[in-house]
Amino acid sequence: MVILSLYMFLIMILVGGIGVDLMRFEMERTRLQNTLDRAVLAAADLDQTLDPKDVVMNYFDKSGLGNHLTRDDVTVTQGVGFRKVQATARSTFDTHFMHLTGVETLTAPGAGAAEESIGSVEVSLVLDISGSMNSNSRLSRLKPAARGFVDTILDNSEEGNVSVSVVPYATQVNAGEALLDQYTTTHEHDYSHCVNFIADEYSKPNLARDVAMQRTGHFDVFTYSEDPISTPVCPTRAESEILPLSGDRTTLHNHINSLTAKGNTSIDIGMKWGTTLLDPGTRSVVSDLVAAGEISSDFEGRPSDYRDGETLKIVVLMSDGQNTNQYMLNPSLRDGDSEVWYNEETGRYSVYKSERETNYYWPHSNDWHDHPYGNGTYTQCQWEYVNWQWQYLCSEQDEPGSAVRLTYPELWAQVSLAWNAYYNYEFSSSAWADWYNSAHTYLNGTAKDQRTDHICDAAKDEGIIVFTIGFEAPHSGRRVLKRCASSASHYFDVEGLEIEEAFASIAASIRKLRLTQ
Repeated sequence: MVILSLYMFLIMILVGGIGVDLMRFEMERTRLQNTLDRAVLAAADLDQTLDPKDVVMNYFDKSGLGNHLTRDDVTVTQGVGFRKVQATARSTFDTHFMHLTGVETLTAPGAGAAEESIGSVEVSLVLDISGSMNSNSRLSRLKPAARGFVDTILDNSEEGNVSVSVVPYATQVNAGEALLDQYTTTHEHDYSHCVNFIADEYSKPNLARDVAMQRTGHFDVFTYSEDPISTPVCPTRAESEILPLSGDRTTLHNHINSLTAKGNTSIDIGMKWGTTLLDPGTRSVVSDLVAAGEISSDFEGRPSDYRDGETLKIVVLMSDGQNTNQYMLNPSLRDGDSEVWYNEETGRYSVYKSERETNYYWPHSNDWHDHPYGNGTYTQCQWEYVNWQWQYLCSEQDEPGSAVRLTYPELWAQVSLAWNAYYNYEFSSSAWADWYNSAHTYLNGTAKDQRTDHICDAAKDEGIIVFTIGFEAPHSGRRVLKRCASSASHYFDVEGLEIEEAFASIAASIRKLRLTQ
């Protein structure tokens, strides 16, 4: 029994000792593997300027494991837009108990690989250019932040791999003539290039080419301006146009630098266009714009399919405000002949009223006549020296210039609603009610908040990643932007120079950094 007990005791010690050696093996392997993972992850970072092999070696040296791998154990594969780092390591140690079974040493292996790459990326930069962006230097701070974002996205990426669309928005979104011509719209005028989306359009990410959309009336509801209007609801400034799918750094920088701010805020319309430019249904539009030389041939075949496993689709939506009124012309004033005649040579107007006997009102002289100014004659009398005596003679003279009847689109391109009511119709006691209040309708901020919610949900449902930035925005604006973002961590609330940090953080997030082994 004593011998048997001693034998059993030795077996127990041996089994326990083997467990101790195996525990040491697993601890060493775990320590080695964790160090490898951290090392290759840091070395694969495209922002890392040190030699990737040196980075891996430094991690092991600082962890006291420098003797467990050599530079030859580290493999680096890199090119434009990607870096992959692979490494193997091993730790050999003497056994305490397993040598009794003939196992003198154990070797704990480790292998790790990490890759960072900027794959195929499609980005819509949806930027607020409403009038409030002029306050507190917000627009001047936005520009370097947006340029830095572009640089980060384009740096280390292969040409044609990354496309960026810039979508400026204010009261409306100026799609630009080339882009809007790819869609079916009404044709009351060609002064500007915006459309009034119906509510249903905000529940889907695409925009059909063959379904007629109402072109936004070209009119000014904001000012007392004339010849021409100064603040049209649909902006006509070249710098306010959408820049679709560009990968050219200079072109993107120049467009961002040229941005100017004026008008109200329509986050919903900006988000609608930003999403449309990421939707696969826009592919035929892009193809036609490539053929027309408006977009680089590098982007033929874009936008890519949703969730194709290769392409990231990103919206970066920035606002300093909240949705405010969006204005539309009264349907009866969108097309057809107006009551107003214009004499271009003299710059004078005449207003026709059929119920009067002398039925043309001349605002410049505040009286009524039987013809528009410039289409008739007037009596000119003067003293003349004739036959050795002074005589007071009168003659009929043609009025200078020629009056032409304006269509409503021509009228609204010439004078603002307020100017027309105040000057052309000053003879009418109901001029303001008839020609300003009743001349337009509007969609208020509450309705536009709902539309923003719908288009943001439609984008996220398709896998589009939505980052939002509230740049010194009011509470109601921040609330809309938070709901629109893909998650709470995708929303940034910033002030002042923090705008650059927000764009930099978003650009870094877009890079796909992942462990691959």
